[in-house]
Amino acid sequence: QVQLVESGGGLVQAGGSLRLSCAASGSIFSINDMGWYRQAPGKQRELVAVITSVGSTNYADSVKGRFTISRDNAKNTVYLQMNSLKPEDTAVYYCNADAVERRPGSYYLRDYWGQGTQVTVSS
Repeated sequence: QVQLVESGGGLVQAGGSLRLSCAASGSIFSINDMGWYRQAPGKQRELVAVITSVGSTNYADSVKGRFTISRDNAKNTVYLQMNSLKPEDTAVYYCNADAVERRPGSYYLRDYWGQGTQVTVSS
């Protein structure tokens, strides 16, 4: 099994910053893309940012220039630095990893999700 554990959410005023972390652990053979998604009340889950294993990144238009995704492959950890936060950034943020799990005699590729961390931005 592969587990993703997020941390770093919280309450912040508009214009403030937060840094989210997500550490993957378990029977990991390799991790391809890692990313952050968010889901606001009454809305669908949406992509925030994604980073490949070699560091290529992609961002939602709504966060470009404000958020930065990075990863530490040695620690199987992905980060999301969020600056200039706005009330509309309020959501539960989920970590995602496209990982290969090592099993006895085989390898298993699938998407893994964290439990989510709440980010609330007050105006």
